[in-house]
Amino acid sequence: MNLVKKHLTVANVLSLTALFVALAGSAYAAVKIGPGQVKSTNLAKEAVTNPKLKKEAVTSGKIKNNGINAVDLGTGSVINSKLKNGAVTSNKLGAESVWNSKIAKKAITSAKIGEEAVTAGKIGKESISAAKIQASLYNQLVRNVTYVNSVSVNPNEPTKTATALCPAGKEAISGGVRLEGELKEVAVTGSSPYSVGSARPGWSAFAHESGSGPYGDWSIIAFAVCAEL
Repeated sequence: MNLVKKHLTVANVLSLTALFVALAGSAYAAVKIGPGQVKSTNLAKEAVTNPKLKKEAVTSGKIKNNGINAVDLGTGSVINSKLKNGAVTSNKLGAESVWNSKIAKKAITSAKIGEEAVTAGKIGKESISAAKIQASLYNQLVRNVTYVNSVSVNPNEPTKTATALCPAGKEAISGGVRLEGELKEVAVTGSSPYSVGSARPGWSAFAHESGSGPYGDWSIIAFAVCAEL
């Protein structure tokens, strides 16, 4: 015993203590951990890192409601097939976020347009064809207007007449008369549509010399405003 005490030093004591601890730790590590023995209280904060998680180990039931925020989503990670029908409502859309190129052809129907929503400024020039106009209204429109005139051909007669005829398929919607030449004591006696049955294919004008003369050369010109009706 005296011999042991003689060789016992602080360094020897510390070395032996370290050896006993190491042997005890190895023995503890060799003990198998049973199911359910590791509790959440045994885990240090942030002890379970990403490499320690098995693929598809975290299921939806393990995710807290409202636990996934925008910063947790990868770029382009939410695809169309993952959106529920009717899930994106108007209050989820940003101002001016839907562009023209994102609207399908014929996607906007008449039921989607408010009353008087389409104003004149939104209609292109010559974009409304005859097929788009109500028949009763279309029949009242003046279309393809042309102007024609005719000069009298009986220069030596005291009474002169002229009739301006419209092109085929058109009728006179208005007309008039004009005198030219030496017009002493010459008067217009008539200006009216030229009628053939119920059609008015032209405009006629009449004038006559009055008084005792003498009369110079004069003529009468009839003109008509013609259009498709």
